[in-house]
Amino acid sequence: MSISSEVSLEDAARRAAANWRRFESFVWFRDGDIPDPENWAIIYTHNRDSRLLDLSNAHLIAEAMRPFTVGEDPDVVMESHDHWAVGRVDGFSVRVHWDGEITDAFKAHHALAERLADYPILDEADYGRREYEATLENIADAAWRLKGDYDLPEGWECEVFSWFDEHRQRAIENRDDQGGRPEESDLRDAFEALGYQRIE
Repeated sequence: MSISSEVSLEDAARRAAANWRRFESFVWFRDGDIPDPENWAIIYTHNRDSRLLDLSNAHLIAEAMRPFTVGEDPDVVMESHDHWAVGRVDGFSVRVHWDGEITDAFKAHHALAERLADYPILDEADYGRREYEATLENIADAAWRLKGDYDLPEGWECEVFSWFDEHRQRAIENRDDQGGRPEESDLRDAFEALGYQRIE
């Protein structure tokens, strides 16, 4: 999140308001559609190349902001912008002040920033699920050459994950925040141990 949580709510709000005007090589087309663009901030949560932790946190942040996106004049608008370096950045714009007061939407955002300053994961279960699903995909990708050598049952990826979890955890340790990536030799050992039949 691009707003520091290591300041008071009031200071964070003051710094955030109209932060988009300080972005380099940036044009925000919504500034002409709203009467008070100086009261708004743009908060980016992830981009095209974001890894599992950022995606998990971004999902939770979006869910927390969603109640503020309803109505004819919402205090939060989800945003997706193209960028020459990272391709796409996503997040939301948030009304920081309304009638001289800090909005509940910005207070909710700042509370999340404070939580992230204390601990980098907003939801362990969501992050763990993403790690697991990414690892299953990586297992399937890593086995692309071996698939033709064995008669693999439906759901074999989950069975192999379980075998690694019990016998070779290093094979499914999260690497570079993109899930576990077993080697082909690890997969062959798992296939043999699980009794998968070779195709003659």
